[in-house]
Amino acid sequence: MRLQVASYNIHRGFGRDGRYDQDRILRVLQEMDADIVALQEVDFSGQDPDQILTWLAVKLGMTAIGGPVRTSEAGKYGNALLTRYPVRRVRRWDLSVGTHEPRGALAADLLCQGAIIHVVTTHLGLWPQERPLQATRLLECLNVKREDLTILMGDLNEWHVWGKSLRVIGEVFGSTASPPTFPTVWPMLALDRIWVCPPQALRGIHAHHSGESLTASDHLPVKAEVWYEPVHRTGFAIGKGYEPAPTSTSCGRSML
Repeated sequence: MRLQVASYNIHRGFGRDGRYDQDRILRVLQEMDADIVALQEVDFSGQDPDQILTWLAVKLGMTAIGGPVRTSEAGKYGNALLTRYPVRRVRRWDLSVGTHEPRGALAADLLCQGAIIHVVTTHLGLWPQERPLQATRLLECLNVKREDLTILMGDLNEWHVWGKSLRVIGEVFGSTASPPTFPTVWPMLALDRIWVCPPQALRGIHAHHSGESLTASDHLPVKAEVWYEPVHRTGFAIGKGYEPAPTSTSCGRSML
């Protein structure tokens, strides 16, 4: 199988100019034309009454999966996935540490060209002490199996090239290219990452530069190409009315 994946911190739909414009986010996603997109900083209350995630899914003809992490009077906020493939299972993991800002991960098993693949999006914390703990907990929840295709994407908030959280994830996924994505005006930091296991399935990764992506958010999106030949294929089929039920998990604390 061949597929295109992307990760994008959309900054709640606010561009570098401070203006909310969901159409710019849409145009960037249309430019990338990825099969699976991991989103961070998604405002589920939204400026739009239909919510930006639902609106994007309709416009792109994709399935939306929400992963709220924080709830306040203003609404819900967190991670999300957009996919062209049927969804078999959804899990939401709480990665919060102490009194720091709530953080989490959203995982989905997708039926892709006859095989089940595992996709995860996350957004780690701002404090250096919490990120290694979050990365460790994430890997415990994920339990990567070498015979399966697993794609981990998100904003790691890791400013240091040899940050401990990157080393923790690298022990399982190996090292990958890390193009700078932040800030859009002069990208210097590789905050946004894509890992693939097995690592040889990752055939290329780059930051998406365009006139739209330079203004739509404070992060550039990162995109990767994945080639993979499944060891096992499944005969599992999903009907049109299928809706994956949120599942609780024994790893971390349930967020929903």
